[in-house]
Amino acid sequence: QVQLEESGGGSVETGGSLTLSCVTSGINIARSCMGWFRQAPGKEREGVAAIGTLGSTGYVDSVKGRFPISKDRARNTLYLQMNSLKPEATAMYYCAARIASYCDPDFSNQNYMYWGQGTQVTVAS
Repeated sequence: QVQLEESGGGSVETGGSLTLSCVTSGINIARSCMGWFRQAPGKEREGVAAIGTLGSTGYVDSVKGRFPISKDRARNTLYLQMNSLKPEATAMYYCAARIASYCDPDFSNQNYMYWGQGTQVTVAS
């Protein structure tokens, strides 16, 4: 069945970088709409970056230019390269996917069927 497994989280200092990976099984990411979401304690889940079936990308304003999202079709893996990290990026980060013949970048968490268990990112001030 479909599984998403995030990795790459950790603790870094302000200005550091992390690469998050989401290894998928049971789906073809070329025919999936995917995204990264995050949730900090006491806050709502927030869409961070999303990628459509044709590779178009979208980002929440706070990470534009710093957190490129990409996918490797051969490895069925989604990535989020997190650069110039700030303390406000501290959160649990989740990979999400839904099967789609076509979709534009989608930031609505309610639209996604499949979710990983999350990977924690902590940025020290």
